Amino acid sequence: MRKSLVALSVLAATALPSLANAADYSDNIHKNDYKWMQFNLMYALKELPRPADAHSGHDYLEMEFGGRSGIFDLYGYVDVFNLTNSDSSDKASAADKMFMKFAPRISLDALTGKDLSFGPVKELYVATLFNWGGNNGGVNNYFVGLGSDIEVPWLGKMGFNVYSLYDMNEKDWNGYQVSTNWFKPVYTFENGTFISYQGYIDYQFGMKKEYASASNGGVMYNGIVWHTDRYAVGYGLKAYHNVYGIDDGTFGLKSSGVSQYFSLSYKF
Repeated sequence: MRKSLVALSVLAATALPSLANAADYSDNIHKNDYKWMQFNLMYALKELPRPADAHSGHDYLEMEFGGRSGIFDLYGYVDVFNLTNSDSSDKASAADKMFMKFAPRISLDALTGKDLSFGPVKELYVATLFNWGGNNGGVNNYFVGLGSDIEVPWLGKMGFNVYSLYDMNEKDWNGYQVSTNWFKPVYTFENGTFISYQGYIDYQFGMKKEYASASNGGVMYNGIVWHTDRYAVGYGLKAYHNVYGIDDGTFGLKSSGVSQYFSLSYKF
């Protein structure tokens, strides 16, 4: 469920076609192609889940990327923890030093050449998601389901995906996840820089008792970010409830509460 503070695509507000109309790929499936990449220097304060006696936070470097090519839509990132090798980091003793997320989607509109839009739903996808957190009991799972782009008043474009979850550690299916994300420019300055409100919700449910101490749980992230053409500075507040299906307090872990994120980004 970890995602970047400067998430999704900075281009969403400036370079992508408006979703006020349905996606049209009847003449050229590459007409909406784009790509982007950025590096984010991050600090997470009291990120969950965490041992109750853990240190306050950790720094990490994130390579974040995304884009569109024909039928494929992609978002992903790779995180490298504790760059400063600090003993006070809550990742200092962690066996896993990296976390990776890849979220490819296949557009059904582009694949079939047909307009599958209806109501606020402007495009449909086969949606997948991969989380890799290492080989020592970390988060390692695979999601597959139905995805969409929807048009929402004020927020504009939002992604909305419904997945079934396959736990790669347990080698079994384990519940479902609903995910949504948004990127909303809220104020533009005279010099062209702007402030955005961006975030996401990931909610898991229907998890099995043999694999999870809570049947449901999730996170909501809210970020405020100042953007220039090459840089971004952001602050985020993330609320957790039994994240990853861990009942708060189980195994001495805190899995419900609030954490803060600070970021400095460079865009390529």
